Amino acid sequence: MNGMAAPLKVGRMQAGPDEETILENWLAALPQGGGAGKLHLRHLATPLGPLLAGATEAGVVLLEFADPARLRRQGAALRRHFREAWVAADHPMLRRLEAELADYFAGRRRQFEVPLVFPGTPLQQALWQALTEIPWGERRSYEQMAAQLGVPAAVRAVGTCNGLNRLAILVPCHRLVNKDGRGLGGYGGGLWRKRRLLELEGSPPRGRPNVTPSPAGGRGLE
Repeated sequence: MNGMAAPLKVGRMQAGPDEETILENWLAALPQGGGAGKLHLRHLATPLGPLLAGATEAGVVLLEFADPARLRRQGAALRRHFREAWVAADHPMLRRLEAELADYFAGRRRQFEVPLVFPGTPLQQALWQALTEIPWGERRSYEQMAAQLGVPAAVRAVGTCNGLNRLAILVPCHRLVNKDGRGLGGYGGGLWRKRRLLELEGSPPRGRPNVTPSPAGGRGLE
């Protein structure tokens, strides 16, 4: 266990009432089955709404909120990188992930230990790895991250790569914010979720909510 934090107080669920249906329909289109050489997918319930999770024998490859546009985009990316057959089925890796997420939202976990698999371009992989190294309770600006990666002029590219993250929460793209510390930037799962995650980690945004677009352009990319 990695320290204690205040559990997430959800109150009224802000997730859309059809999110469960979206994931059920998405999974229903996949063949049923299990076994080696397959990419297993199922949805996981969380205080911030259901998440679609995917794993192979090597580790977790997907954790995404139920947004149809993002699911289509992430699904296309997964098919480019993973040749395994996709199945709507449970897997020990997904049960391990479910337990770690439960501990995280209960304030009992600050670092995930489940193996992660995130193929991508060199910049994407460098960013996603760097995101996993941002300590719990801390944040970085897009500018700071670009400088850390040795590409200080590529702030916009860093924002774009952040928005292509396929492992929400596990690769904590929610910890990247605008450099003034007030603007949240964007978040594919919705800015209200980004705010709640930062609050859970003891790093609430300062000032009034700000929906300043992220350097990637547009809102809600990350």
